[in-house]
Amino acid sequence: MNKYQKLFSKFIEVNPEKLHFACHSHHYWPDCTREAQLEYWDDSKSLVDDKWEYIFSKKVPRAQELLSEVLNFNRPSDITFAPNTHELVNRILSSFDGKIKLLTTDSEFYSFSRQLNRLIEADIIEATIVPTLPFENFEERFAQKSKAGFDIVFASHVFFNSGLAINNLESLVNKLSINNNNIIIDGYHAFMGLPIDLSSIGDKIFYIAGSYKYAGAGEGCCFMTTPKNSKLRPKNTGWFAELSALDNVNENEVGYPKDGLRFAGSTLDFTSLYRLVSVLEMYKKEKINTSLIHKHVQNCQEVFLEMIDKLKHPHLNRSNLLVNDLSHHGHFLTFNLNSPKFVNDIRTKLEKNGILTDSRKNRLRFGFSIYHDSSDYSLERFKI
Repeated sequence: MNKYQKLFSKFIEVNPEKLHFACHSHHYWPDCTREAQLEYWDDSKSLVDDKWEYIFSKKVPRAQELLSEVLNFNRPSDITFAPNTHELVNRILSSFDGKIKLLTTDSEFYSFSRQLNRLIEADIIEATIVPTLPFENFEERFAQKSKAGFDIVFASHVFFNSGLAINNLESLVNKLSINNNNIIIDGYHAFMGLPIDLSSIGDKIFYIAGSYKYAGAGEGCCFMTTPKNSKLRPKNTGWFAELSALDNVNENEVGYPKDGLRFAGSTLDFTSLYRLVSVLEMYKKEKINTSLIHKHVQNCQEVFLEMIDKLKHPHLNRSNLLVNDLSHHGHFLTFNLNSPKFVNDIRTKLEKNGILTDSRKNRLRFGFSIYHDSSDYSLERFKI
């Protein structure tokens, strides 16, 4: 094991013969998360009814502080937590009256795209959907469409079905914000993968992500940064939004806090937040930041592609690779193949060799993580 793999030893030791290339989907958890899981149980046992006060006065602020450091976001209290991003996005959607005019892409994750399609079907949303391909001019095309002005603009930082990444998020957001006030960036496949800097755009956008992918803290802890001084009043609101001083207009109107709790929901299991705090504190202690993780993954991707070149496979080759700029790309590589059946056949053959991948329709994805060691990429194992 290399020094990074040792941080994930418990997962790696029980899967010694596997090359886990599905980390963009089901990431291994670092060893520290086991103690965090037990810590939540111990706090629940000892604090009982006082648990909530402790969590909201200690654990939540600590999580907000650590996330702000990763994101270079200067308003930690404007970070909201929820069990999933679907809940957070629906809370934003509930803030509008009448038909919602929305701009998005054809490559958003199912938690958003399914909900969007149902709301289009119900005549609640009028959507303009921009294809991500050809990606070379996607940002230009998307910014051009945004000039019409929309209630909500929604786009991913890294697209889940390809690994393609917005090249200049700051520039794109600045263009979008000229005619649009509510911009949502789905950062789930970028967070703890690509270096992220919200210092100049954090006041303008909702940035949503979570702990299930590259943060390695498991499911159940998603978060959202909110624009500065947001005045949205979600109809989908929970009692957590009453945990701070409320900005009541009058006694007959439901009040909302001035910080990120404005978009908070209700009672949830904070085990996952404990895990996320433990992971971010572990990385901080080990002096591992996102830039270092990204550099490690880029090296793994380069070695992998060199091995693929030597493999000379008729389908797993660079000509079928969906990529725009490997120097600025998500942490998974995607092969665009003939059909879903074809993809499943290749996946099955790879799995017999202990190589775990995943797919989306006719796209086969290979994910990379800090717990990878490129020396494990044996040419023989990929001969199928």
